[in-house]
Amino acid sequence: MNFTNQFLVAMPNLADPNFAKTVTYILAHSEDGAMGLVINRPLEVNFGDLLEHMNIDTARHEIKAKPIMQGGPVEPQRGFVVHEPGGNWDAVMQVEDGLAVAWSKDILVALSEGSGPQRTLVTLGYAGWGAGQLENEVLDNSWLNGPADANIIFDCPYEQRWENAARLMGVDIERLSGTAGHS
Repeated sequence: MNFTNQFLVAMPNLADPNFAKTVTYILAHSEDGAMGLVINRPLEVNFGDLLEHMNIDTARHEIKAKPIMQGGPVEPQRGFVVHEPGGNWDAVMQVEDGLAVAWSKDILVALSEGSGPQRTLVTLGYAGWGAGQLENEVLDNSWLNGPADANIIFDCPYEQRWENAARLMGVDIERLSGTAGHS
């Protein structure tokens, strides 16, 4: 099974502090491993702080307070911008169903000027899995997986994303047991 363009919803029993009660958007998955971004774990820094750190000026006060998500524990200094199609960025990867992820400074400059994509999610860091690791974690009942939804990524308040992503899969996450049944 390929998990590209799917959400991974942490099961209630997942105790890893990097992933407890998270939703991870999977950008790429192959036999070599997987890469994703946690979309519901805000950092203490906001978009204005990031722009200041990158020496990018902006007069757009409405974007300065936008939260930055902790995309995962790998390379926490590396930024990613999930966005809808459009723009010609220096470093961008198209994900299925029209979403894309950019990681070059030019998209941050465009956002600071108001000429970037309208709907975005900015993260620092990413989540990565080695060959077969993600598949084993799903089999071990650590994650629910199902189709990603742009409205949850861009429009849903981050504190509601875990429950809402599970609800997309027909699951009330708060009512799930943390143990898997095997016969």
